[in-house]
Amino acid sequence: MSAVTVFAPATVANVACGYDVLGFAIDAPGDYVVVRHSDQSGLRITAITGDEGKLPSEPAKNTAGVAALDLLNHLGKSDLGIEMEIHKRMPFGSGLGSSAASAVAGAFAVNALIGSPLSKKQLLPFAMTGEASADGAWHADNVGPSLLGGIVFVRDNAELDVAKLPVPDNLWSAVVHPDIEILTKVAREILPKEISLSDATTQIGNLGGLICGLIQSDYGMISRSIHDVIAEPRRQKLIPEFYEAKRAAMAAGALGFSISGAGPSVFALCEGKEVAEKAGAAISKVFSAIPLSNQLHISPINTEGVRVVAEVPALS
Repeated sequence: MSAVTVFAPATVANVACGYDVLGFAIDAPGDYVVVRHSDQSGLRITAITGDEGKLPSEPAKNTAGVAALDLLNHLGKSDLGIEMEIHKRMPFGSGLGSSAASAVAGAFAVNALIGSPLSKKQLLPFAMTGEASADGAWHADNVGPSLLGGIVFVRDNAELDVAKLPVPDNLWSAVVHPDIEILTKVAREILPKEISLSDATTQIGNLGGLICGLIQSDYGMISRSIHDVIAEPRRQKLIPEFYEAKRAAMAAGALGFSISGAGPSVFALCEGKEVAEKAGAAISKVFSAIPLSNQLHISPINTEGVRVVAEVPALS
């Protein structure tokens, strides 16, 4: 290919009881990255849109650029001439994996441009390096699902030992992003340094129950398991009317409701599109009444992850 455009989707990390070890991809929003061959040696970022001037254009300081550079260095192609455009389609500090999506798109796009020498799963460490350059944290619950699609369980973040879980056929999500920004660093600082044995036991039980529910398509088990006793009670104070939104979602028939990643986005898992639409509308109404503008995204679980959306063949 002489040029490739890819789309990397937003993600919901933690999924309530799976702090730093569970995440799923949704259909939208997401980020687009365009790469093309260049006569000039090395990687250059030639355009960034939708970032409000917040992102650096120097590849070594940009999550998409860092991921691409790490991949090229690994393959011994650091001198290859490549131009990159980054088109942000999700807000910063949204809890939707914005940094992860850019990193995934950067690594995947360059890999596709040079003939896809690596599989998606083999790209995971390069995308992780890109995301980690933004916040210093090394956890794959955003990068994993954005790259691989579906619901991803991370057994060990240091080793990047990940697995895709089965997705029940009628599992949908309603994700609402209220227009406030919460930095991941701030959201992590308010978490407890130690947790009680009781809370640990409850959380482990819920995580195991959620995984069992997904494997068995047992919506009752899924609903009983979407409960977070560690992060949500501390982080909810950063999100206006959080518990009112939770009550509204559950009253509309949601299986469960919690914070997406570090927030402020929130999500509801639902059985079926109709319930997801009702729950999403109910959540959005709570925020709008404050008033707080917000964006609603209704989506099944995106099982594909990052994908090529356009290719330009090289001239023979």
